[in-house]
Amino acid sequence: MTTSADLLDLSPVIPVVVLDDAAQAVPLAQALLRGGIRVIELTLRTPAALAAIERIAAEVPDIVLGAGTVTTPEHARQAAAAGASFLVTPGSTDRLLDTVEDTGLPFLPGAATVSEALRIAERGLTALKFFPAEAAGGVDYLKSVGAPLPGLRFCPTGGITPDSAPRYLALPNVGCVGGSWLTPKDALATGDFARVETLAKAAAAL
Repeated sequence: MTTSADLLDLSPVIPVVVLDDAAQAVPLAQALLRGGIRVIELTLRTPAALAAIERIAAEVPDIVLGAGTVTTPEHARQAAAAGASFLVTPGSTDRLLDTVEDTGLPFLPGAATVSEALRIAERGLTALKFFPAEAAGGVDYLKSVGAPLPGLRFCPTGGITPDSAPRYLALPNVGCVGGSWLTPKDALATGDFARVETLAKAAAAL
C-alpha cells in the first residue's frame, strides 16, 4: 500500500488539476499515464471535482489518484468516498488533520512555516506539501529549513514552472513538485490531450 512518504517518489511532478467538466477526467488521466506520469492531484475547487474523481477511480485504476485542496473535514470524507487514493491539504489545522487521518488514506499536509511543519512532524508525519511555494520563499526557503528540519521532505506547489522545477528537485529535502503546467486551461478547453501527453513526457524526464 502506498504510504504518505511514498507519494513523494511516484513522479518528479505531481500534476495539480482543476477540472470544470467531469467528462474530461478519464481522457486526461489516460494522457498523463501515456506520458509517464502515474499520479494526479485533482483539486476540489469545482463542482465537477468529485464526479471526476469517481470516474478516474473507476476507469483508470493504474493512476494514483489524489484529491487536493482538501480544506474541510467534509472534503476529506467526500473525497475518500469518491475513490481518492490520497489527500492533499493546502494548510493544516488540528481538526482537519484529525479527519484526514481518520480516512485511513495517505496524505500530504500543507505547511508554509516552520511552526506548521513542526506541528505536522509532532504527529509522526515526514512528507509535507509546501504551499504556496514561490510566494512563501521558494527554493531559498527550503534550503534554509533543511538543516533545522532534517527529517522532513516536501512537495512544493504553487507558482512552479518547468524552468524552476529542476531547482526545487535538486534540493535534498524535496521529493517532487506539484505543477499545473501539465494541464493548461487552453488544452483542456479544446480537448487537446495529445498536448497533455507531450507535457507529461517532459515532466517525467525531469
